[in-house]
Amino acid sequence: MKSVFLGSPPFATPVFERLVRSRHRPIALVGLPDRPKGRGRAVEESELVRAAREAGIAVFQPANPHDEAFLGDLRALKPDVLVVASYGVILKPALLDLAPGGALNVHGSLLPRWRGASPIQAALLAGDATTGVSIQRIVLALDEGDVVLAKERAIGERDTAGDLFRDLALLGGEALVEALDRVEDGTAVFEKQDPARATYARKLRKEHGAIDWTKDARAIERQVRAMNPWPLARCVDPRGRELSVLEARVVPGRGEPGEVLEAGSRFVVACGEGALELATLTPAGKKPMSGSEFLRGARIEAGERVTAPAGDRP
Repeated sequence: MKSVFLGSPPFATPVFERLVRSRHRPIALVGLPDRPKGRGRAVEESELVRAAREAGIAVFQPANPHDEAFLGDLRALKPDVLVVASYGVILKPALLDLAPGGALNVHGSLLPRWRGASPIQAALLAGDATTGVSIQRIVLALDEGDVVLAKERAIGERDTAGDLFRDLALLGGEALVEALDRVEDGTAVFEKQDPARATYARKLRKEHGAIDWTKDARAIERQVRAMNPWPLARCVDPRGRELSVLEARVVPGRGEPGEVLEAGSRFVVACGEGALELATLTPAGKKPMSGSEFLRGARIEAGERVTAPAGDRP
């Protein structure tokens, strides 16, 4: 099938690369406009655009994908189907109806669970045992289109959002190729979602990383994993230094929420229920280190308090 791929990195890149290796090799990539990066604010091509150019695939980066001139360019390509992965733009009927096969989306959850913008983080925060990817037909309503294929991935007790992003992107590429095979072969079956089972994942913002120590230790440990690599779970130590927590472990302990229970070989903080060892953290402006390494020069004592960043509560 002649496909046009719409997406943005990092999630879309492995999906696109798998599609390039399939019999449904894209005839074009539609990406977001390149943006300034780094301290010099130089405009750089994204990894996805570079992958397309290296593969000899035409690249479009319209500021508005619904502009009539751009739609005319796409129509001239005569694609059979549009495929979408993390494009970040709500598609309107003029674009959705451009290809006879419609538009298929690679979504990072087992729909109808976790429709919305941050399904991977939502699954971790909720303590789900399983997640996965769904290939769905795009409709005007948010993630409500019929599903043609879903693949599962168990969530490990140490998995971070970064781990799941990587694995689900790879799984999504395999699922997309299989779904397109079925569509082309005439064996595809699109199943309606059960709206009674639907849950929604809100858009992730920086303030969602602020740690509320009144919560259960297990909930905060899941937050630490869900916020890694962005925006990272964060707290403020008794000396006013902001800490990003990369890894935490639930440990026995009891005290007032935020109370430092241990400040020697381990950095242990009391939660609303239970306690959390801050195993790996990054002080502002420094490199990641173990909790014990941080404590060597931190001058923190048991009984002091760790708090949430001021003005940065979810």
